[in-house]
Amino acid sequence: MSLKQFVSLLLTVLSLTLFSCQSTKPTQFGARPAERLLSSDRASSPEQIDLDVTQALDSLYANQPEAKELGQKAYGILVFPNILKGGFMLGAQYGTGALRKGNTTEGYYKTVAASYGMQAGVQTFGYALFFMSQSALDYLHSSKGWEIGMGPSIVVVDAGMAKTMTTTTRKADVYSFIFDQKGMMAGLGLQGSKIYPIKP
Repeated sequence: MSLKQFVSLLLTVLSLTLFSCQSTKPTQFGARPAERLLSSDRASSPEQIDLDVTQALDSLYANQPEAKELGQKAYGILVFPNILKGGFMLGAQYGTGALRKGNTTEGYYKTVAASYGMQAGVQTFGYALFFMSQSALDYLHSSKGWEIGMGPSIVVVDAGMAKTMTTTTRKADVYSFIFDQKGMMAGLGLQGSKIYPIKP
């Protein structure tokens, strides 16, 4: 079974339990409740992806001024506003997003990952990748599938690190901000996540 087939199967299984474990309250940072993701994100239109990306970036910038400063200097920003993660003994995550250059969408992408071990439940979150060098952005464009942890150096920024970042300490090719319905997230890495271009 391919990773794509596995993710599709997992999402179908998770849909049976969503209404007992997910809230329908409005959320911050563009992250939507999982039951809405199941009905829309696997076939999101470019317009819906763009809307979600804009909302996620606006919320991120409003709550993390450091991210906005990075965004003004970045060569490109890849945003996945709504990622569904869940499982039992086997886990997977999936989401769609867009690459922004200024206010223009340069392309659409999906992120997928698989995990193994004890886990349960459903979680929605998102992340934004700020490409701080042209070479890092070129790597994204040239790769048929980018596995995070290979290629450009990437640093995951948490709330504490964001407050201490300066122009002299920013040396990484890519900076990532991970967020959920409540704001910035800690303790969640992106190692092993794979990113592929798509045509929604």
